[in-house]
Amino acid sequence: MHQHLSSQSKAIEGRRDQCEVPRDPKYPDCSGKVEWMRARWTSDPCYAFFGVDGTECSFLIYLSEVEWFCPVLSWRNQTAAASSTIPPPRAQASFQRDLSYLLELIGSGKESLIFMKKRIRHLATQWLRASHKLEQKLEDKKRDQKQILIHIGFLTEESGDVFSPRVLKGGPLGEMVQWADILAVLFILGHSLKITVSLKELQSNLGVPPGRGNCPLTVPLPFDLIYTDYHGLQQMKQHMGLSFKKYRCRVRVIDTFGTEPAYNHEEYATLHGYRTNWGYWNLNPKQFMTMFPHTPDNSFMGFVSEELNETEKQFIKSNKANNMAVVYGKEASIWKGKEKFLAILNKYMEIHGTVYYETQRPPEVPAFVKNHGLLPQHEFQQLLRKAKLFIGFGFPYEGPAPLEAIANGCVFLQARFNPPHSSLNHEFFRGKPTSREVPSQHPYAEDFIGKPHVWTVDYNNSEEFEAAIKVIMRTKVDPYLPYEYTSEGMLERIHAYIQYQDFCATAAMPEKSSSHTMQSSASPFSLQPNSTYLAWSHNSSSSPPAWPPVNSMQVWISDAGQACTSTCQQHGLVCEPEFFKFINKKGVFQQLNIVCDSTESEMNHLYPAVAENVQECYLQKEPLLFSCAGCNTKYQRLCPCRNYRKGQVALCGDCL
Repeated sequence: MHQHLSSQSKAIEGRRDQCEVPRDPKYPDCSGKVEWMRARWTSDPCYAFFGVDGTECSFLIYLSEVEWFCPVLSWRNQTAAASSTIPPPRAQASFQRDLSYLLELIGSGKESLIFMKKRIRHLATQWLRASHKLEQKLEDKKRDQKQILIHIGFLTEESGDVFSPRVLKGGPLGEMVQWADILAVLFILGHSLKITVSLKELQSNLGVPPGRGNCPLTVPLPFDLIYTDYHGLQQMKQHMGLSFKKYRCRVRVIDTFGTEPAYNHEEYATLHGYRTNWGYWNLNPKQFMTMFPHTPDNSFMGFVSEELNETEKQFIKSNKANNMAVVYGKEASIWKGKEKFLAILNKYMEIHGTVYYETQRPPEVPAFVKNHGLLPQHEFQQLLRKAKLFIGFGFPYEGPAPLEAIANGCVFLQARFNPPHSSLNHEFFRGKPTSREVPSQHPYAEDFIGKPHVWTVDYNNSEEFEAAIKVIMRTKVDPYLPYEYTSEGMLERIHAYIQYQDFCATAAMPEKSSSHTMQSSASPFSLQPNSTYLAWSHNSSSSPPAWPPVNSMQVWISDAGQACTSTCQQHGLVCEPEFFKFINKKGVFQQLNIVCDSTESEMNHLYPAVAENVQECYLQKEPLLFSCAGCNTKYQRLCPCRNYRKGQVALCGDCL
């Protein structure tokens, strides 16, 4: 693109005075970068691609026009550097319902892509029905059409695509279920998509110059949003040079188990032992999107489950086999050491398994179990429609299957973990960028659905286990699916994210945003009568433009040793990290009648907080460390909570 640089620099060779390194305080790194270029410009062919040829002029032209470390040279044609044309008006998004075009976009050639396309086809009528409902709800609200790149990193050869070969062998399908649903949602909402599952396609779509990935992109990023995963994020960082930092606010990272702020902040993670192979990207934690709403610091992406109409529900209820149980888990290893439970269960129920095997029956599965081998999705569905009980033996964690079982009228019985599993005590979570404690195999099922659909018991206590089975056999349950896992629920949620989440605007904000608000005399909060929490005053003259809107906020103080996640939950609310910036102020402590003998501002993911015994208050110095997660017995934390829609925890009452 900038090959023209070299011809111009040839013309003025000899006029070295034109190309002296400028001393400009606004560009403090310029001379250091020129020195680096002198020594290393041949280390990556991309520099030559942009016209660098070893002359001082070519270094300066590159560092001022391709990168932005030096001022533009006065004799250069300025328009090349400052082409700030007004962007053309945006096309409006309208619902797209011809899914055959999406299936074409996905392409083929990998088992995993075939699986995803099958799923989209299978759920097509459900998606279309939901799209009409959402369209009515939005009442012609204007929506910009976004240019979206979807790069599924874990399916690229370079990340060692381990998933595709295992699709047919009982490998984990949860991620692929979710990606299929994400593709369907983004397409139906009317956005323009590019889908890549190879590094080569990624590079050509981004405009990566030839070479080793040290230079910025050859063109401004043509995408408003990029959905990827941790593998894809790593690939982008390796190939985008400086552009990665510039554009990372547009990325959304699909991240099953969540990334907490303490792990995401590179410097803090390194200093305080939160460094893992996955975290430390310095993104806004809301850019990470999870499978279940377990980490309010992140955004909840989710997936969908198959929905039943009334006729189907009635049919299922009348055809349930009351003594039939299906075991959760396709891998034989899950059955190891479970003989005791299986023997108890076998007294009451006929047990079915869907364990993968090649030729012989896996030895871990007892002879009294009817093992169907690996079943295609629709046959598995038929099995769930007949079964009374879907039973988990502690693994896999947080997959889609229990939701499907509950939606098909099963009761889900699962193990309570004591102590809870986490990255501190459990191999599976070790190295994941979260300290979240997982109290059962499927915490979402336990917390958001609960009895009579979900029973969580201590499997080490065989009396409790047996008693639960007896009650379950007598309990009648209807098929149930939380709204957030319906197609309409997912479309509504992702529509809201695309419409209202903007991490580029906040990334560009000056750091001092909190100091001027501190000076503003009247507090926008008021202490609620006979109560210990603050709410946003309705008569507060200027509500800042925020999403979620500030009127959904309540400010609570946690107990010592309690995280904001559970503090808000206790009050029927959810923690909202976007609101920390409004409560990270000395005056808020005073309004809650907390005495502060001293107030310090420091980098700590538990702040704002008070160390009550010594009456010391602490404010947060680093906005990226605002964190719903995290607790310490020394501190009571200041917690920003918000209300949420029943069945749609990601959205507050006025969030659509």
